[in-house]
Amino acid sequence: MEDISKMEYLKCVIKETLRLHPVAPLLAPRRTSASVKLGDYHIPSDTTVLINAWAIQRDPKWWEKPEEFIPERFENSSIDFKGQDFQLIPFGFGRKGCPGMPFGVASVEYVMANLLYWFDWKLPAGQNANNLDMTELYGLTVNKKIPLHVFPISHTSF
Repeated sequence: MEDISKMEYLKCVIKETLRLHPVAPLLAPRRTSASVKLGDYHIPSDTTVLINAWAIQRDPKWWEKPEEFIPERFENSSIDFKGQDFQLIPFGFGRKGCPGMPFGVASVEYVMANLLYWFDWKLPAGQNANNLDMTELYGLTVNKKIPLHVFPISHTSF
């Protein structure tokens, strides 16, 4: 675990992955307790509001080249999963944010670090990074339309 905390680029890759591909594109519904004016919009009291994390995390107002996978955008950045800047909110934010966020992030970091340590990865014959279909199916969660198949190749001997 100590070594994982030093893997800054891995953390950048995980942030960028969850920015582009949030597990839940729409955060849990919230209900307004009073009427509120938000920008040019008037939202009446007792209105159910859905927050589109997918759209926020791809907004060109906040992100340069928002549709591109650029993990380096998080190097030397203070943007974190807590959603304080409202640019990266795959776990929600504030009082209604996901209470399992620290455990979830630590679990992904641990699993990814171990998968990368113990294996090299290969795409099926005829596929490369340039011709992968990254089309997604949207619903309460996001899934790839065509599953990504990769093959682990052990590079260590036991």
